[in-house]
Amino acid sequence: MPARTRSLLAAAVTAAACLGTQALAVTTATAATTAATASGEVVSRGVTIPAFYDPPTALPAADGTLVRSEPLPLALSLPGLDGPLPGTATRLMYKSTDSNGQPVAVTGAYIEPSADWTGDGPRPLVAVAPGTLGQGDQCSASMGLEHPLSLNSQTVSVGYEDLAIYRLLAKGIAVVVTDYVGLGATDRLHTYVNRIDEAHAVLDAVRAARTVPGTSVTAHSPVGLYGYSQGGGATAAAAELQSSYAPDVTLSGTYAGAPPADLTSVTKAIDGSELAGALGWSLNGFLQSDPDLKQLAEAHLNDAGKAALTDLSTMCVADALFGYAYTKSSSWTTDGQSISDIIASTPALQAFLDEQRIGTLKPSGPVRLATGVSDNLVPHAQARRLALDWCAKGADVTYKAVVLPSVGSALLNHFAPLLTDQGAAISWLTARLSGKPTASNCWTMPVQP
Repeated sequence: MPARTRSLLAAAVTAAACLGTQALAVTTATAATTAATASGEVVSRGVTIPAFYDPPTALPAADGTLVRSEPLPLALSLPGLDGPLPGTATRLMYKSTDSNGQPVAVTGAYIEPSADWTGDGPRPLVAVAPGTLGQGDQCSASMGLEHPLSLNSQTVSVGYEDLAIYRLLAKGIAVVVTDYVGLGATDRLHTYVNRIDEAHAVLDAVRAARTVPGTSVTAHSPVGLYGYSQGGGATAAAAELQSSYAPDVTLSGTYAGAPPADLTSVTKAIDGSELAGALGWSLNGFLQSDPDLKQLAEAHLNDAGKAALTDLSTMCVADALFGYAYTKSSSWTTDGQSISDIIASTPALQAFLDEQRIGTLKPSGPVRLATGVSDNLVPHAQARRLALDWCAKGADVTYKAVVLPSVGSALLNHFAPLLTDQGAAISWLTARLSGKPTASNCWTMPVQP
């Protein structure tokens, strides 16, 4: 694997260590893995998934209903006068509805902050939609709160979303984070970038958080959404679907950073990039959502492609960087075409991706949409197009073009705006949760990059 990818991963692991993360020791011997599987436990790349993540056979009728909960120990926690800092965490499983209208169990976590809320009104709640973490259950955000750095000889998982979560908690904002459909919960594959599954999981996380025992948030607490990359797509979709799916969840503000609004464009961009493995996660998610596409996959994928999809289905981001960085999808197909070429020539696939398009509906409440002008992984142009689509519908949009130079790495071009814009994004969201008004800057779009 190219040295620059190894360096990037090393930097990520080092940063996690500097934040005080704890490594999860995992037995990786084949015998231990086999024995765990035989006993009914789910083991993903040497990591035993806690039994909490196994959904029951029957689920409650109402979306957002808690199925189960338990205390969740935070790896980064200090004693404080008013309780542990930054707060007290609860692991969650709640009921949602997938894109096929079927009931589904989703896991996540709620954190009650120890800090007081100093803004106006009652303590607010922010639903955090994680960025790309992978497709293996061990990659889930809720497990990342307990083990921010999890590594063994088979997998490396870094809970990088913990930084944004802790920054929100420090402001006295309660946080609920979703693991999305199938990430964590062991009954199905994660439906990566499925806008409906993700939107529903985010909105139902808010509903579930309101009923956690001991929570200080209520149905009257202001609600915000926060997400970048995959998470930006999830919060953008949630803002669009709130009025029809969750009218009981009023949104005070939504931050959508680098949203993958047009998967046709994003698919082309990630092919052959450092994060080419995300293409496999997308395909796996498509097949999970629409089994009718299986025949198309069988017809177009060669043995290497099928093996890659199976391999990637249990990988985290770092694993995909090590195993599939710069892979071209043409090496996965029977005729050497790229996945994008196959999608363009296959009406059923193009129709499926068109259904995933974000920007066809007006979002509820004010939205801050940020995109790096040099981002060529989740392309800047398609994110800017989303802002224009929303502006045309009369939405309250604050558009932020993050101007940074291209550094030659698509992954770094995409990741850098997450860090440089995070403080401003959280400040904007905090102001909305305090009830402070904002004004759309749609009128500036003609001169915005």
